[in-house]
Amino acid sequence: MLYEIVPYHEVFEAELNEMWSFVFKKENQRWLWLAVDHDTRVIIAFAFGRRKDEVFSFRVFQDLLEPFSISIFYTDDWGSYERNIPPEQHIVGKKNTQIIERKNLTLRTRIKRLCRKTICYSKSVFMHDTVIGLVINFLDFGLVYSPNNSFRA
Repeated sequence: MLYEIVPYHEVFEAELNEMWSFVFKKENQRWLWLAVDHDTRVIIAFAFGRRKDEVFSFRVFQDLLEPFSISIFYTDDWGSYERNIPPEQHIVGKKNTQIIERKNLTLRTRIKRLCRKTICYSKSVFMHDTVIGLVINFLDFGLVYSPNNSFRA
């Protein structure tokens, strides 16, 4: 399979947030974690999982962010951020998370699977993650999936 590697750059400040959805029934919760470059407003990383620390460790998401050399993280007050980000790099509050909250609203508007009250839902984890991942790749990177299993700009 051929994939286009999206070039990355160093990111000084990033906003982190999580978004709830479900697969088949609301008891099967699925969380989408997003990281957005505070300056360019582009999603730099995303991951899926459960919200509990023992199931989805924030450190897994941190591994995705490591190549960006992020100096400052803006987040909400979810405890996992506080436990895993050094205090000198972590700023909690709504003032600096407006970009990622707007990004979440855009995704909820465009992907009905992310809406809280909807008749559109995923029946499998694979399709849930694939659809959301493809939309993020299209909206933020302009990548389109083609039939020959490759992404193109």
